[in-house]
Amino acid sequence: MVGLISLGCVKNLVDSERMLAQIGESGAIIADESAADTVVVNTCGFLGSARQEALEVIGELAERKRQGRLRRIVVAGCLVQRDGCKLREAIPEIDALVGVHNRSDVARAVWEGATNLYLGDYRPQAWSDQGRLRLTPRHYAYVRISEGCDQQCTFCTIPAIRGPMRSKPPETIVAECRELIADGARELILIGQDTTSYGKDLGYQEGLAGLLRRLDAACEGARWLRLMYAYPSGFSDAMIDAMAECDRVVKYLDIPLQHISDRILRAMGRRVRRDQIETLLRKLRERIPGLSIRTTLMVGFPGESKAEFEELLTFVREFGFDALGAFRYSLEPETPAGRMGEQLDEQTKQERYSRLMLAQQEVAMAAARRRVGQSFEVVVDGRSRRGWLARHAGQAPEVDSVCILEPEQPRRASGVGQRPGTSMLAGRWLTVYCTGSEGYDLVVRPQRGEPPAV
Repeated sequence: MVGLISLGCVKNLVDSERMLAQIGESGAIIADESAADTVVVNTCGFLGSARQEALEVIGELAERKRQGRLRRIVVAGCLVQRDGCKLREAIPEIDALVGVHNRSDVARAVWEGATNLYLGDYRPQAWSDQGRLRLTPRHYAYVRISEGCDQQCTFCTIPAIRGPMRSKPPETIVAECRELIADGARELILIGQDTTSYGKDLGYQEGLAGLLRRLDAACEGARWLRLMYAYPSGFSDAMIDAMAECDRVVKYLDIPLQHISDRILRAMGRRVRRDQIETLLRKLRERIPGLSIRTTLMVGFPGESKAEFEELLTFVREFGFDALGAFRYSLEPETPAGRMGEQLDEQTKQERYSRLMLAQQEVAMAAARRRVGQSFEVVVDGRSRRGWLARHAGQAPEVDSVCILEPEQPRRASGVGQRPGTSMLAGRWLTVYCTGSEGYDLVVRPQRGEPPAV
């Protein structure tokens, strides 16, 4: 029996889903990792914290193996590609290593004897993520439209790990989307390290705008198409028009900006200036009414002055992002930023991170309160200790706030407080009325005629 632990980002999750399918196709029985005799760990190697998490997970598995409760450990993914054989030197209980460019070897790594290495550099090849054993809820799935990156940001290790930018041909993406729709997915989330640059390496002139229009026309069974990880430079008017005009493309954009200070943006190698960012954001909101914009920002980049951080803080308060994630700069020695002087101390990074998130908290909570009294469509993701959780079009899975469905009140006449069939709410689209907010999250009630939450 083989179990898999997937760490890191959703791009890694797609790899994990494909590897699980390959392992199952090889004849292995797929099981929960706690009950498996072989465990595959798909690792992240982007930041020091992610690498530490991976090492802790592998260390726990190594202890299980020493106790005789585990037969084999296979480690795959970005940390393997980055650190290679150093992993086995540190943890000799590892039986096989599978790099990101050797994903197709994972089944062999599971079945063959110990001390196998499947490590290689990027080599041009046709690739597809079709044939996956999905780990997401049935109603949504991630669709990777490209792999690798050409941007060369000075703080980022992804190009060194994942290789150069390479796009899937449009017909491959359409085939993958149709396969996912046939498997029950109704929300398709388009991902890549830099989705804005889609198609440049293929000579696909229509680019991301053309892909959005093609998917909008071809994915008849999909209800929502969501775009993530759009790089700000090169985001064209044609892309804005496609987002505005395609019915299935939800009015949501994840566009990581990292900073707003021109000097810091140059030092980061971001190839975009503050005035260009502001012009793009203004265009997006003017030409796509109701658009929700999510961004990611970094604090504590080498040499970031107090004034430059205050500039970022003011920008966040004034623009009013619908959702925002932030992280503290992590020194990666092999990157250009890691070799820069003026590295900030961890206390300063933490203080700036806390202040930034407090500023965004004020913005987000005020926006949530403005939603009260509105009606809108949501998709129900599932149930938690808080009740049934759903999302509107402006909320992406895992990273954004949620909608909490109010429980149905007992009926006075019969004393019955539940309708049959409510366990089937997950994956349903409902029209709801917003009755209140809880911090970032919205409290909603299904409108009359819709299934109740229980």
